[in-house]
Amino acid sequence: MKVIDLSMPIDERTPVFPGGPKQVIEQLATIEKTDCNEKRLSFNSHFSTHMDAPAHMLTNGKTLTDYAVDKFVGECIVLDVRGQKEINANLDTVNEGDIVFFFTAHSDKAYDKDYFTTNPVISPKTAQALVDKKIKMVGLDAPTPDNEPYTLHKLFFKNDILIVENIVNLKKLAGKRFMCYVLPLKIHKADGAPCRVIAVL
Repeated sequence: MKVIDLSMPIDERTPVFPGGPKQVIEQLATIEKTDCNEKRLSFNSHFSTHMDAPAHMLTNGKTLTDYAVDKFVGECIVLDVRGQKEINANLDTVNEGDIVFFFTAHSDKAYDKDYFTTNPVISPKTAQALVDKKIKMVGLDAPTPDNEPYTLHKLFFKNDILIVENIVNLKKLAGKRFMCYVLPLKIHKADGAPCRVIAVL
């Protein structure tokens, strides 16, 4: 068995969506002073590698705690769409109930100034095809599958498809099918939450 971490590390350098509050990682206690180490963490619910719930953009949309945990686990297929500014993907290998990740290689620019302004997006045609396939989750190694007015976000949410953003390390998995665990923090009624994404081959 091989396990690959597809999650962006959380630290002071982790990029923040423009206009969002910067993360704060504060040392509350140290072994030298209190016999233990402890930190206080403060960040947006849509930070680092994270999952968007329908409540993020739909009035009365589902929150993450409205889902059974099996919604966050399933077979995943990674589609190689490098070089496409607007993603038009062949979905022949996608099955109903799949988790679908797009490998764009944009995560290579995660710490660059233009990470949030030059990201590839999913085409409306491909988004509708994913809906028609009845997938459970879509994700990519970029900050968002579409830009304002976020029409595709709303399309996915209305069809109960969760979104995962800022994935990393997809190069190792291009074209492969594997079990994937996308586990958001269990924050009550969350519209989104950072998550640990694990591929198991």
